[in-house]
Amino acid sequence: MNIGLVQINTSFYEQYYLPYSIGLIQAYLMSYSRRSSELKFSKPIYYRKSVELCVDELKNNDVVFFSLYVWNEQISMKIAQGLKEENPSIKLIFGGPQVPNIAENFLRKNFFIDIVVHGEGEEISRLLVDSDFDLKTPSISYIKENVFFRNQSRYKLKDLNIIPSPYLNGVFDNIISQNPNQRWIACWETNRGCPFSCSFCDWGSSTKSKILQFDLDRVYKEIEWFSKNKIDFVFCCDANFGILKRDLDIVDYVARIKSREGFPKSLSVQNTKNAIETTFKVQKILSDNGLNKGVTLSLQSTNPQVLSNIKRSNISVQAYQDMQLQFTRQKIETYTDVILGLPGETYESYIKGVDSIISNGQHNRIQFNNLSILPNSEMGSQEYQEKFGMVVVQTDIVNVHGTYRDDNHKILEKQLLCVGTDSMNKSDWIKSRVISWWIGLLYFNKILQIPVLTAHKLYTIPFRKIFELFTRELSLANHPILKSINNFFIAKALDIQNGGVEYCLSKNFLNIYWTADELVILQLIADNKINTFYNECSQLFLENLVVESAFLCNSIKLNAEILKKPFQKENGLISLEFDILEFYYSILAGGTKKLEKINCLYNINRQNEIWTTLNDYYKEVIWFGNKKGAYLYQNIERIN
Repeated sequence: MNIGLVQINTSFYEQYYLPYSIGLIQAYLMSYSRRSSELKFSKPIYYRKSVELCVDELKNNDVVFFSLYVWNEQISMKIAQGLKEENPSIKLIFGGPQVPNIAENFLRKNFFIDIVVHGEGEEISRLLVDSDFDLKTPSISYIKENVFFRNQSRYKLKDLNIIPSPYLNGVFDNIISQNPNQRWIACWETNRGCPFSCSFCDWGSSTKSKILQFDLDRVYKEIEWFSKNKIDFVFCCDANFGILKRDLDIVDYVARIKSREGFPKSLSVQNTKNAIETTFKVQKILSDNGLNKGVTLSLQSTNPQVLSNIKRSNISVQAYQDMQLQFTRQKIETYTDVILGLPGETYESYIKGVDSIISNGQHNRIQFNNLSILPNSEMGSQEYQEKFGMVVVQTDIVNVHGTYRDDNHKILEKQLLCVGTDSMNKSDWIKSRVISWWIGLLYFNKILQIPVLTAHKLYTIPFRKIFELFTRELSLANHPILKSINNFFIAKALDIQNGGVEYCLSKNFLNIYWTADELVILQLIADNKINTFYNECSQLFLENLVVESAFLCNSIKLNAEILKKPFQKENGLISLEFDILEFYYSILAGGTKKLEKINCLYNINRQNEIWTTLNDYYKEVIWFGNKKGAYLYQNIERIN
């Protein structure tokens, strides 16, 4: 039997994911199928290429398994339809998170699909292959003679260790050896399951909550495999890393392997929700060994009613605040996830929550995510959406910092975004989206963080009051650059609300998609308007805030001088009337230093970070520095 496997993933700047999900299917069939000796697997389809080429590579198979996700649904369907037209006898089996639990409409729309698999696919795939695709197989849906059938679900595996590792079983050896110059990303599981049941996620419901573990021996051997095969980046798929005590041993082993062999270079884990001490220790190990690019704090909202609406009331906001303080004191970079437009959120509660997150010590990054609706989540039901008056639009999916490919096989994927609710109408959603971009630009891209943070501390000005200045048309009337930025943000928010893509393509800036706030800073630098921008910000503050002009001018001057810019090959000297830099650093570290009016001379060392081309600057500073917020020079010496 000839078997084809398709799991198309997104590539990031010529880095490709190894197709882990279909690799599991292949490894399981190779180990347990009674027909294993007669199974022949074609080269997997793991990245986007022309439908015609994919069909040509797959058409001679007897069966093709597709792993379906939101980022590959449309192209997978095109390939499947082309295969059925080319070879009507071929069996097409679909599984994965994007397959609906109730799949009748899905199957009728995509009539070329023979069978869909619900839940874990390894054993069900074996049963199908060994039975010549018997339609009595559990956990599948299909249409026969125009009648829809959904068979009873099979109990999930009780012992994960019967599943062979595709890494250790050699499943990926050929594609790695055949692509010696390719850089790879590996998905990795140390356990399966999630004890939480957030309404916007289908993870907890699909895994039935109980956490099952892979043996540590297997986990350690996979780490060694990643190192041996020079895998740059490992993405851990565990829903709550740190929920198990052994997770500390796992990250410690990764750190030791990296120290000895140099790989993997980075490990991304998704923290568990309430285990503060373990999470902190895990991330401390990763940070100390250069394995992380920022710690994710998945807060989503600070509003108790919102958290109740999305079934996260059992996740402590205080726990996140405590973790933030610990990470701040240890100088470990974090970024906080916030979701815009959750049921029950208002503009007022949203901006109040953002203000509190920053006030609590998040000075590195808030990631303002639009609410995307998954088909098998509770939020994906019509009943839930009607209950909260959710306004939903379909948009094309583009990946932030993903490459645009202008070719004939460009097939855009689709997602559902919530762009308004009964508590946050469409106008307030735009207002919330716009101020989120302003906060990203001014504060988390560090373009104006020093004056904002120090003014907040010195004059007890609420963060929101400062940020809202930039969204008020009357305040911006005499500031053309700021007004044009605000108009751009409003237009982009309206575009998303009307079904436009979330991010902004710029062929001038690496030919990739940027967030709206990133694009603004890129444009300011490229057009040499950054100094005019600072002048307008200074005037805006003086017109609307009660602050000492000398302090304000000094803080803006400092921010402008230590902002990383291209083509700066010489060190810089800056003279200030206040010790603003020490004051700023003290606030970042949670200290209590008072601002002193004292003449200070600083030397800014730029020799270790020089960008001689704009493209290098765009990539290494604005893109790669995003999650760490690494936009300011750090090597600064006070001379007097």
